[in-house]
Amino acid sequence: MRKKSNYSAKDIEVLEDLSPILHRPGMYTDPANPNHALVEIIDNAADEGLAGFATKVSVILREDGSAEVIDNGRGIPVEKHPTKKIPAVQLIFTTLHSGGKFRKTDKDAVYRIAGGLHGVGVCVANALSTRLEVNVKRDGMESSLSFGPNGVVRKNLRKVKKVDMSDTGTRVQFWPDKKYFDSIKFVENDLSFLLRAKAMLLPGVKFFLGVEKVGKIKQQSWYFPEGMKGYFNSAVSLENQLCNPLFGERYVGDTGSDETGFSSGEGAMWALSWSDGGDPVTESYVNMIPTRLGGTHVAGLREGVYSAIKKFIDLHAMGQKGLKITPDDVFGQVNFVLSCKILDPQFKGQVKNELISRDAVRLVSQIMRDPLELWLNQHVDLGKKIAEFVIQQAIDRTKKSQKVIRKKTFSLAILPGKLTDCASDDADQSELFIVEGDSAGGSAKAARDKEFQAILPLKGKPKNTWQDASSGIYANKEIEAIALSIGIDHHDVSDTVDFSKLRYKKINILADADVDGAHIQVLLLTLFFRHFPQLISNKHVYVAQPPLYRLDVPAFGKSKPARKIYALDEDELHGIEGKLREEGRQENNWTVSRFKGLGEMSPQQLWDTTLNPSTRRVLEVSLEDGQNISTEIFTMMMARECAAKRREWMEEYGNLIDDQF
Repeated sequence: MRKKSNYSAKDIEVLEDLSPILHRPGMYTDPANPNHALVEIIDNAADEGLAGFATKVSVILREDGSAEVIDNGRGIPVEKHPTKKIPAVQLIFTTLHSGGKFRKTDKDAVYRIAGGLHGVGVCVANALSTRLEVNVKRDGMESSLSFGPNGVVRKNLRKVKKVDMSDTGTRVQFWPDKKYFDSIKFVENDLSFLLRAKAMLLPGVKFFLGVEKVGKIKQQSWYFPEGMKGYFNSAVSLENQLCNPLFGERYVGDTGSDETGFSSGEGAMWALSWSDGGDPVTESYVNMIPTRLGGTHVAGLREGVYSAIKKFIDLHAMGQKGLKITPDDVFGQVNFVLSCKILDPQFKGQVKNELISRDAVRLVSQIMRDPLELWLNQHVDLGKKIAEFVIQQAIDRTKKSQKVIRKKTFSLAILPGKLTDCASDDADQSELFIVEGDSAGGSAKAARDKEFQAILPLKGKPKNTWQDASSGIYANKEIEAIALSIGIDHHDVSDTVDFSKLRYKKINILADADVDGAHIQVLLLTLFFRHFPQLISNKHVYVAQPPLYRLDVPAFGKSKPARKIYALDEDELHGIEGKLREEGRQENNWTVSRFKGLGEMSPQQLWDTTLNPSTRRVLEVSLEDGQNISTEIFTMMMARECAAKRREWMEEYGNLIDDQF
């Protein structure tokens, strides 16, 4: 029997200053290398260019392993903060959620649309360094401040020398601490890509990257006076293009817009072209931040391009009977560079590789669809050339899918009766939702896109199959229905699996956003991990994330119409409410509803939040930690004889579940 442990007030930790970063560095930066920490400093310098004050940003990788960022902007303020009573520059580097980029509702704020969102970035670099130095030139004086390990002030702010009043700017140099990174070496190629992109997005700013070797600095620079146009023409080979690149730029006007419902200054700039060969160039940015994994703004571009091309094809009667044009046919060979300006973007994680703001789909789609439609109809010959290319893509895809022998096409009798299948015969375009309960299944059937989404409702909770022999799992009707629907037999990790029989590229587990739903997710993941492991290793299994809360927000001024905002959980709900308060809304100005289950959602709500590929959130299931570790964990959690171990684990680590999972 476990000894009763003492648990008192002294066991409660309060993380102040930079402690949260040191406690959980992986939540704030990429632990692989210090590039992301450096990028946070670069973003601050670039934001001075965005605000119109800096014309030059230099990054130097020093031989001693440090990195230096220099800009000729205004210089970080050095006077004492009125309430904290320490120099503002010290406050910025030592206090989370401090900075000059929070007043998003002030249309005159120079940082209104900028990369920094939460005042965390430069604190990360400081906390995870062995040393960091800041030099500021402003108001005719150069001042210096230095920090030691973990961001502790080593030398207080001091005046160094007088300088010319026109000589302004900031220099930050930091030495990453090897305790927090797999490697403390900066990745030069990634930084080159970043600075090249920054130069494209800020046509008036020159960017430099220097690498110090044997006391000499080898330097490269980027400067695109024509902005995105010059960048795109240099990045995309024009040999295989169907036509000259298309460029566009639109933003909501200074007075806001009742038509779009977006705030002044929000919008997008884009460049795109179609290639008939090679790998297309696909780059996206939000407030100058590279989003390597894309996100909802790219989904909006995809939707806008598809709508414009499809309308052009219909207008000129170019379609073929029985041939359906899909977004992949239109967008599969598109080269694009997309740069969005969004007032309050939401990213997936502090590294900001992916945008998840739902409104970005509508923003980008609306902003660029009309200009593209206009261009197509002003250049009909080129428009028809693009349309013919898209139609050929659809024909080729259809022919390819007809060659794939699928159970669906010749043996409908073997499919379970509860499966509501999709119309498409192309496994690469189709996906299955395994849904909790008949009620939720009915909502999902009404909400889905019948062309490519299939629904399989389950009755009750699936069986725990962790200790079942694979040959006996089909005695359970629900598991038999799953196996027949996906088209793949049970197998082991070392078996040869014929994936040509797979009926859906994506298999989505869709359960309520509550404890029972989480249990169903675990039971289904156990089934796939134990008896269909190659579906996971080949990235075919996903977990859908329906929201738990809905906020009904009334209109607020001319630029903020009534909205419905969805939150995945209580933490996200509190974050959204905090942003509403920052808008100036009074407490209780909005109403919060909690969904009791998927069946309670209307079809439109379920489509918008959970089924629509452009706006939904799904988690890809993978085995990053290695199969042996995962097997050990599953055995402890799922085996019947491990009940005592599970209880011990929950007593000791249960409070960490939210952090780890």
